[in-house]
Amino acid sequence: MPVFRLNKKQLLFPPVHLAEPDGLLAVGGDLSAERLLLAYRSGIFPWFDERPILWWSPDPRFVLFPADLKVSSSMKQVLRRNQFRITYNADFPAVIARCSRIPRPGQDSTWITDEMQEAYIRLHQAGYAMSVESWMDDELVGGLYGVKIGDCFFGESMFSDVSNASKAAFITFVQAYAHELKLIDCQVETEHLASLGAGFIPRDTFLELIQVP
Repeated sequence: MPVFRLNKKQLLFPPVHLAEPDGLLAVGGDLSAERLLLAYRSGIFPWFDERPILWWSPDPRFVLFPADLKVSSSMKQVLRRNQFRITYNADFPAVIARCSRIPRPGQDSTWITDEMQEAYIRLHQAGYAMSVESWMDDELVGGLYGVKIGDCFFGESMFSDVSNASKAAFITFVQAYAHELKLIDCQVETEHLASLGAGFIPRDTFLELIQVP
């Protein structure tokens, strides 16, 4: 199937069922707040190292339902000890900047470019992107960020400078928001998130759950 090239002047995406087998759907466009929100509502997300922007919609989709969250005995002990202080939206720019500096196996550079950081900071300022922070002695040691639209959270990235810091942030976030979140989109599979209860669902089911028209 062809990969579609987006026109910056037109705010639209092709149907996701036309994506390549690896999930690549389109290239180009921009990272405006309007396009990013349309992408998430359509089951699409950006992921690229250099221009052009690449837009993805993999099938199946890796997600976590809050009720399926798994917390190991060791993590329960970490949380009971209050080893980390967890906050929400206390320093979004710092979280995304720290996520951008994480070494990725097999990658020479980060996909969280300066352009991506600026775009998500704008989404944060608009009330859609949010961060969760883990602190030790007033030092930021872990966290995550993503986009919350209605009852769905679209996770983007996390970092941890201290063992279990990002896990503590993620678990605390899921438990705190379990009453209002239908699902957490993890986008692609990682062992870290699989250990916490995430799994695959068909893309069609995912689109129904995020209430795509």
